[in-house]
Amino acid sequence: MGDLAYTDSMMNEIRELLLNARQKVATHINTELLSTYWNVGRIIVEHEQNNNERAAYGKQQLRQISKELTTEFGKGFSVSNIQFMRRFYQAYQIQQTVSVKLN
Repeated sequence: MGDLAYTDSMMNEIRELLLNARQKVATHINTELLSTYWNVGRIIVEHEQNNNERAAYGKQQLRQISKELTTEFGKGFSVSNIQFMRRFYQAYQIQQTVSVKLN
């Protein structure tokens, strides 16, 4: 009976360790994705739009960006997602503000 209690305790510690590690990994991944999407928006605004509110080329350029990113990296780069990334950067142009607000 003593061995069973020890085993249960040991398994609970292992479970807790694994669950905590998974949570940390998920948090880190989310932080990296947010930073990446913010930077995609920054690149579009700074390099393609010359810091204007809207690009002179309209949606056509975003369609091309979407097409190329989707071809190379798969799902997640629809025109609407690219627009969200651009708006995300425009709303939080200081990246540290994003970290503070999301933490």
